[in-house]
Amino acid sequence: MFKPQGTTPRDQDTHDADVAQLTAYLESELGASQIELHKERRWRPVWRATMMQNGQPVEMLLKGERTWLTHPYPLDYERDMQRTLHENGVPIPAILGYCPEPAAIAMEWVRGGRDPGLIQQAIEQGSEMTEDRWQASLSYMEILARMHAIPPERFVAAGALMPADDKAIALGNFELFHAMTGMNGISDPFIHFFAGWLRRNYPQGRSRVSFLTGDCGQFLSDGPEVTCILDVEIGHLGDPMRDLACYRGRHPIENMGDVPALFRHYEQASGKPLDYDAIAFHTVAFLCEAYYGPFFGLHDMGRGGDWVESMVQIAVIGRRAVEALAEIIGLELDDIDLPAPETTPLEDLALGKLIAELGRLPATDALPDWQRNVLASIPHYLKNRGHYRQWCEAADIAETAALTGTNPANVMEADSDLIHFITAVGIEQDAALTRLFHRRFLRQCLIIAGADPAPDHIALAKMEPILDRKLD
Repeated sequence: MFKPQGTTPRDQDTHDADVAQLTAYLESELGASQIELHKERRWRPVWRATMMQNGQPVEMLLKGERTWLTHPYPLDYERDMQRTLHENGVPIPAILGYCPEPAAIAMEWVRGGRDPGLIQQAIEQGSEMTEDRWQASLSYMEILARMHAIPPERFVAAGALMPADDKAIALGNFELFHAMTGMNGISDPFIHFFAGWLRRNYPQGRSRVSFLTGDCGQFLSDGPEVTCILDVEIGHLGDPMRDLACYRGRHPIENMGDVPALFRHYEQASGKPLDYDAIAFHTVAFLCEAYYGPFFGLHDMGRGGDWVESMVQIAVIGRRAVEALAEIIGLELDDIDLPAPETTPLEDLALGKLIAELGRLPATDALPDWQRNVLASIPHYLKNRGHYRQWCEAADIAETAALTGTNPANVMEADSDLIHFITAVGIEQDAALTRLFHRRFLRQCLIIAGADPAPDHIALAKMEPILDRKLD
């Protein structure tokens, strides 16, 4: 029904051509002059634009299309949902225009700051909850409650899909994501497992439908004030508990503070009781949906992207999804220790040389410092992972063989055997599969964190329980 993001060919595009076309659009359609464009470090092409307009200095944000198949909503859908929110009093940047080539939304620039939105950035920079940001977070909960009260028909008129039943309310967005596996022609055992689990366990009787941000918790603040909410590119109609689940799923990669207190503030602002069982389910669903984008990005060979961020997200998001699922089924998960590193002297020399040469590349408008660092992160990651490859792969193969009763010779055969096993079994193997996938993802997270990591290393942050809140 939608044309997914990231289906536009781009290998032939160049930085200079994009800048030239965007500049021409701003000049001809928005009457701008003295235009300067600065590309930001994001998953998608994003530019901060400074210019003169009607004799006054103006700033805008230009948001482009994702550079690979990563979610099921096109850019003009995001534009129309954002415009509808703005028209209904939600503090979100006003839409100022739409450049057709390269496709980009032009919106007002809004002051304010936020924590890093990428896991790798959060690992590098940390994430902090200040007193001002906490007060803004409470205000955001009030904004969220008001947004959820907007009649959903207004978004249907702008192009959103109205879910028809309980299953569509809970899983309509997930099914759009899952359909992209066929478009990419790729999948993996974890996707097969969680797709079956979600379809068997979605909440019944959740009839309320609201417009959801889709990736809740993203907003700019200036002091204690929320200046705008951000990024409704996967906004859709569904159960409002799903937005709260997003908030839980993002923490503490982005430090959200006291999440239960925020939930209570939302409950007071909305005047409607929370359903913690629904939040628990939607936490699993949100994290499983979040697994698709980086998994597809890992296989993308086009220009740009952030390959290591994809690897890190797969490991961290996958593990936390399994932890959220384990809480629901009442399963105690295992701990694993990172072994002594393997020696790989030749590989270390080769990758060290590549890292050094990448560091010598001069920074340019087409290759800014941050993008050069993204490239260098690939050999850094491979050098670290190479010290634990045999341990990680041997454990994956052995645990799969023990569960499935097969004898795979390598990881690819193990994955194939596991997919066949998941297809043949049902609920009776949920606990065993949950434990297996947790151990797989935990090994990857341990490798990312490295030897002797800090106790609060983000790659090892566990999902905080929620179902005990029903007893508060």
